[in-house]
Amino acid sequence: MNWRPLLIPTFLLFAIAAASSTASAQDKGSVNPKPLPPLANPNDPKLGAKELFGRKVLPASMPTKVIGFYSHGCIAGAQPLPINGPTWQVMRLSRNRNWAHPEMIALLERLSAKAHKDAGWPGILVGDMSQPRGGPMFTGHASHQIGLDADVWLTPMPNHTLSRNEREEMSAVMMVRSDRLDIDPNSWTPQHLTVIRDAAQEPGVQRIFVNAAIKKALCRETKGDRSWLAKIRPMYGHDYHFHIRIKCPAGATACESQPEPTEGEACSAADLAYWFKDEVLHPKPPVEPEKPKPPMTLAQLPAECRGVLAAPDAKQ
Repeated sequence: MNWRPLLIPTFLLFAIAAASSTASAQDKGSVNPKPLPPLANPNDPKLGAKELFGRKVLPASMPTKVIGFYSHGCIAGAQPLPINGPTWQVMRLSRNRNWAHPEMIALLERLSAKAHKDAGWPGILVGDMSQPRGGPMFTGHASHQIGLDADVWLTPMPNHTLSRNEREEMSAVMMVRSDRLDIDPNSWTPQHLTVIRDAAQEPGVQRIFVNAAIKKALCRETKGDRSWLAKIRPMYGHDYHFHIRIKCPAGATACESQPEPTEGEACSAADLAYWFKDEVLHPKPPVEPEKPKPPMTLAQLPAECRGVLAAPDAKQ
């Protein structure tokens, strides 16, 4: 199959400023994305960096370089994951977030092949990765800024090439029970464990974020080698997809690394107790509405990100 040239079509190369404050697997995209209007004052020092990075539809014409931290940085020379592969398809094309460091691209290609071979899935559905030049996003993520994060749906790829409409409007399947205390046995299968384990056993993967109910199920159902469970980290949400984070690439001196997990498999009731407290599962609304935090500005990002923004578009 000749899949390499299949990148995002030109008519979808616009980032969208959605009204929602989230952008997850169950949120629909747009089949008719509209370009963002020009900024009246792009040099305003108070302007959110997301307004600048969200308007870049192509990567910087620069050598690949990871700059900063997962939630505080950018990427030069990002590469696209083709929207169709032998064992993967990219979702929500209107978001234009299928860009990453080449090591993440290669990992997703390997993982998709393993999901097909080991779990019997036709392939994987890939959600948000990074924007063409990384940086803060309009919606959905504090991280995913440096090309080293990727979301993989917990819904197997269908056995056909998805239409544009399906990619934008198809919903992922909820894996967590309505009481939030465990997985939904009507959705969760042993194959889900296999796919997540395959991802965690990749040497370059540092963390995988999942809902605490999914971590609980993985701890309960894993047989044999359990060392990979140390990489599985409970996190709010993450009940439709799992979030892969890889280490800083070798020699990436501008990349700020994250400490390795040190808690072991973290599968005891005490390890997971926080996530199942009633106040965590059912938080009460604040007495007074919280004031929105000011957006991260370009000045707050690593200085090299200015050059990434200013660079000409890479040829595709």
